[in-house]
Amino acid sequence: MPRPAHIAMIGTPLVSHVLPSLEIIRELVARGHRVTYANTDHTGELIAQTGAELVPLTSTLPLAHQDWPQDPIAGASLFLDEAMAVLPQLHAAYDDDPAELYLYDIGAYAGRALAEAQGRAAVQLSPTHVAWEGAREEIGAAFAGLPGGPAYRARFAAWLERCGAQTTNVEEFTGHPERVLAMIPRALQPHADRVDTEAVTFVGPCFGAGEEDGWMRPAGAQKVLLVSLVGSGHPRPQMIYQQCVAAFADLPGWHVVLQTGSDSDSDPSELTERIPPNFEVRPWTSPLTILEHADACVTYTGMATSSECLYAGVPVIAVPDGAEQCRYAERLVELGVARQVNTADLTAAALRTALMELIGDPRIAARSSWLWAEVRAEGGTRRAADLIEKQLTEERVG
Repeated sequence: MPRPAHIAMIGTPLVSHVLPSLEIIRELVARGHRVTYANTDHTGELIAQTGAELVPLTSTLPLAHQDWPQDPIAGASLFLDEAMAVLPQLHAAYDDDPAELYLYDIGAYAGRALAEAQGRAAVQLSPTHVAWEGAREEIGAAFAGLPGGPAYRARFAAWLERCGAQTTNVEEFTGHPERVLAMIPRALQPHADRVDTEAVTFVGPCFGAGEEDGWMRPAGAQKVLLVSLVGSGHPRPQMIYQQCVAAFADLPGWHVVLQTGSDSDSDPSELTERIPPNFEVRPWTSPLTILEHADACVTYTGMATSSECLYAGVPVIAVPDGAEQCRYAERLVELGVARQVNTADLTAAALRTALMELIGDPRIAARSSWLWAEVRAEGGTRRAADLIEKQLTEERVG
C-alpha cells in the first residue's frame, strides 16, 4: 500500500453520477488517504458519509427544476458551460493545495482540465459506458451535422486553448481519457471488443460491505420476485404496479416485493384495493438488498438496475421507457437473461408469461450464473481502489 496521499475527486452534481463511485471514495478514505471531493451542496450529504472533505462548488446546471433540454447540442452546452464556470473555482481551491492524483466524473470536464493545467495525473471514473475505437469520429461527425454543432465544437476548442489543458483536441479530450475506471459490467458495454484496454479497466459495479444485508426471504417463500420501478420516469407507474398485482397475486410459492417511491407511489391504497397476501409493499431501498435473495426482477433497465441484476445473477423482466432503457433491455435480452415487455404491450398476462419463461428455461439460469461470476471477477470497489493506488505509485516512481 502506498503512503497516504491527497486525492481529489471532481464530481458532477447529479446523484446518478455520485452514487456509483461513493464506495470507492469511502474505501480510499478507509485506507488512510486524504480525499477531497469538489461538488455542490446538492450532493454534500452523500459525500460526507464517505469521510471525504467536501470542497463546495457553485453549479450552473438546472438542478432545482431538472429542466434538461432534449436537444443534444443544448444538453452538451450545459456541461461545457458548467466546466467553464467550475474551473476557476477549482483553481481557487486546489492551486495552493494540489492533489497528488485527480479523479473526475465523466461529465466533469473541469477535472481533467485542472489536472492537465497542474501537470498532475488524472483518472476518470465513468458510471456509464465508455468510448470505443471509432466512437470519437462517429460522435464528432454526428455533432457536426446538428444545428449548432460546429459552433459548439469551436467554443469547446477555444476554451481548451485558454484554460491551460494539454489536450486541445475536443474529441480526444472528451472521449479518450488517458486512464478510465468503468463502473459497469463489461457485458453492458457497447462494442466492448473495440474498447482500448490500455486506457480502460472495467471494475464493474462498486458496492460496499453489507449492502446486501437487511432483508431476508420470508419463511415459506419458495421464490422471490422483486418489482422495482423507482426513478424510471414511466408516465404511468401505477398502471404497471397494478398489472404486476394482477399478474402475480397468489402465485403459488412466490413472495413478491413491490418497491415504491417516496411519493404517492408508496401508498398501497393507490396500487389496488387489496394487496394480495403474497405481496410486500416497501419504500425504496437499495435493490441489491433484495436482489441477493431474489429469483427474478421486474425493472425498467436503467444502467444502475441492469448492472445490479447482473451482479446478483437475477434474470429480468424488462419494462423500459425511453431510448437508453430500451438499449439496456435489448442488451440483457441479447445476453440471454431477460424478457422485454414494452409499456404499450404490458398486461398481466404478458408479465406472467415472461416470468414463467424466465424461470422455466435452464439456459437462462446458466447464463445468469455465468454472468454473475464474470461481473464479480471484475473486482468492484476494492479493485478500483487498488488501481487508483497503483496509479499513485507509478506517478511517484515516474
